[in-house]
Amino acid sequence: MTTFKTNGVCSKAIHFDTENGVVKSVDFEGGCAGNTNGISSLVVGMPIDDVIKKLSGIQCGARGTSCPDQLARALSDARR
Repeated sequence: MTTFKTNGVCSKAIHFDTENGVVKSVDFEGGCAGNTNGISSLVVGMPIDDVIKKLSGIQCGARGTSCPDQLARALSDARR
Protein backbone atom coordinates (compact mmCIF):
# COMPACT_ATOMS: atom_id res chain seq x y z
CA MET A 1 0.00 0.00 0.00
CA THR A 2 1.35 3.40 -1.01
CA THR A 3 0.33 6.58 0.81
CA PHE A 4 0.33 9.99 -0.86
CA LYS A 5 -0.12 13.11 1.29
CA THR A 6 -2.47 15.43 -0.58
CA ASN A 7 -2.06 19.18 -0.91
CA GLY A 8 -4.74 21.85 -1.42
CA VAL A 9 -7.79 19.58 -1.04
CA CYS A 10 -10.12 18.39 1.72
CA SER A 11 -8.75 14.84 1.77
CA LYS A 12 -5.58 14.42 3.82
CA ALA A 13 -4.07 11.41 2.05
CA ILE A 14 -4.67 8.80 -0.61
CA HIS A 15 -3.81 5.14 0.03
CA PHE A 16 -3.54 3.00 -3.09
CA ASP A 17 -2.18 -0.21 -4.56
CA THR A 18 -1.13 -0.93 -8.12
CA GLU A 19 0.04 -4.09 -9.81
CA ASN A 20 1.44 -4.56 -13.31
CA GLY A 21 0.43 -1.04 -14.33
CA VAL A 22 -3.17 -1.37 -13.10
CA VAL A 23 -4.88 0.34 -10.16
CA LYS A 24 -5.91 -2.34 -7.63
CA SER A 25 -7.33 -0.21 -4.79
CA VAL A 26 -7.80 3.43 -3.82
CA ASP A 27 -8.86 4.84 -0.45
CA PHE A 28 -9.09 8.56 0.27
CA GLU A 29 -8.57 9.73 3.85
CA GLY A 30 -11.15 12.47 4.33
CA GLY A 31 -12.72 14.53 1.57
CA CYS A 32 -16.27 14.35 0.24
CA ALA A 33 -17.21 10.71 0.80
CA GLY A 34 -19.55 10.42 -2.18
CA ASN A 35 -17.05 11.86 -4.61
CA THR A 36 -13.98 10.06 -3.30
CA ASN A 37 -15.77 6.71 -3.08
CA GLY A 38 -17.08 7.23 -6.61
CA ILE A 39 -13.62 8.05 -7.95
CA SER A 40 -12.19 5.00 -6.20
CA SER A 41 -14.83 2.68 -7.65
CA LEU A 42 -14.36 4.03 -11.15
CA VAL A 43 -10.57 3.75 -11.33
CA VAL A 44 -10.04 0.30 -9.79
CA GLY A 45 -9.08 -2.05 -12.61
CA MET A 46 -7.98 0.76 -14.95
CA PRO A 47 -4.47 1.13 -16.33
CA ILE A 48 -2.50 3.75 -14.40
CA ASP A 49 -1.78 5.79 -17.54
CA ASP A 50 -5.49 6.00 -18.38
CA VAL A 51 -6.35 7.23 -14.87
CA ILE A 52 -3.63 9.88 -15.05
CA LYS A 53 -4.82 11.10 -18.47
CA LYS A 54 -8.47 11.31 -17.38
CA LEU A 55 -7.98 12.94 -13.97
CA SER A 56 -4.98 15.26 -14.41
CA GLY A 57 -5.85 18.92 -14.25
CA ILE A 58 -9.38 18.59 -12.84
CA GLN A 59 -9.97 21.51 -10.49
CA CYS A 60 -12.18 22.00 -7.46
CA GLY A 61 -13.19 25.65 -7.41
CA ALA A 62 -10.21 28.01 -7.34
CA ARG A 63 -7.93 25.54 -5.55
CA GLY A 64 -5.89 24.71 -8.65
CA THR A 65 -6.29 21.00 -7.91
CA SER A 66 -8.89 18.47 -6.76
CA CYS A 67 -9.06 15.02 -5.22
CA PRO A 68 -9.08 13.42 -8.71
CA ASP A 69 -6.10 15.55 -9.74
CA GLN A 70 -4.28 14.59 -6.53
CA LEU A 71 -4.86 10.91 -7.35
CA ALA A 72 -3.38 11.47 -10.81
CA ARG A 73 -0.35 13.12 -9.19
CA ALA A 74 -0.01 10.27 -6.69
CA LEU A 75 -0.06 7.66 -9.44
CA SER A 76 2.36 9.65 -11.55
CA ASP A 77 4.78 9.94 -8.61
CA ALA A 78 4.47 6.21 -7.89
CA ARG A 79 5.39 5.35 -11.49
CA ARG A 80 8.76 7.08 -11.13
